[in-house]
Amino acid sequence: MTRIDNNAVSVRGLVKHYGDTKALDGVDLDVRQGTVMGVLGPNGAGKTTLVRILSTLLRPDAGEATVAGYDVLRQPRRLRRVIGLTGQYASVDEKLPGWENLYMIGRLLDLSRKDARARADQLLERFSLTEAARRPASTYSGGMRRRLDLAASMIGRPQVLFLDEPTTGLDPRTRNEVWGEVKAMVGEGVTVLLTTQYMEEAEQLASELTVVDRGKVIANGRVEELKAKVGGRTLRVRPVDPLQVRPFAALIDELGITGLAGTTVDGENGTLLVPILSDEQLTAVVGAVTARGITISSITTELPSLDEVFLSLTGHRASAPQDAVPADDRQEVAV
Repeated sequence: MTRIDNNAVSVRGLVKHYGDTKALDGVDLDVRQGTVMGVLGPNGAGKTTLVRILSTLLRPDAGEATVAGYDVLRQPRRLRRVIGLTGQYASVDEKLPGWENLYMIGRLLDLSRKDARARADQLLERFSLTEAARRPASTYSGGMRRRLDLAASMIGRPQVLFLDEPTTGLDPRTRNEVWGEVKAMVGEGVTVLLTTQYMEEAEQLASELTVVDRGKVIANGRVEELKAKVGGRTLRVRPVDPLQVRPFAALIDELGITGLAGTTVDGENGTLLVPILSDEQLTAVVGAVTARGITISSITTELPSLDEVFLSLTGHRASAPQDAVPADDRQEVAV
């Protein structure tokens, strides 16, 4: 595969089977250097399988992939030295203190003793773990273990970092801390491929999104572009007089304010649902209300839920089972 200079990750036609299950079905993907690519999808979509292939833990059945200029199949050893990986579950040695976990990984990456010590100290401070540095990781809370796991993935100063649902199960405060660290890494030039089921997380971190369902890429683009496909924000407008709902809906559609999608009348609740993609459209809707002299009882803004996003893009809700990865394949390493 010829590397496109601006891409830290390039994938073409990636296929992976588990028996009769096709976990990946011809996936194409490009991740620009120094950006966050969010890979969205329900459980079982193939996200974890994709990450395991790109991090050399699984071999694909077909297709090609390069990461940081290295071929995933032909140059796995060289590739492993320039990537970091944080999986869905913390993988640190619970019997070792946090500092020793990081020091050990540094030595395994061929850092000198001095550099490994310095790097461990630096990352423990960065992830607010200095006070717990000498305690066994088994005594850490879930959030602390996740931060230690993330620190471990940064020991070798990776060019590309794979984060596979890194905040699943974390409380909001810890999740925000992880988000902050990811943003800091990207500010330092690291490229991140992030898998997640949380639309909020994707919006916080990703500059571009790829939506995967049943092993296929079904949508991709910048965050604003995908939000446009699922309606972005929705204004719920409730006139004082329910009889004004339908005439107002016709006016909004006639003015073409909402762009891709039309308005929807909720007759049962006497409200009008107006999909908007920008603050300018919100202003235009309010202006139309004023021009018509319509008295409004309430107006609220609603964001699409993750289920609504997938319902719009795939026709079903995000309720599929976990990726079907046989136990004997989970530790397979490409050589």
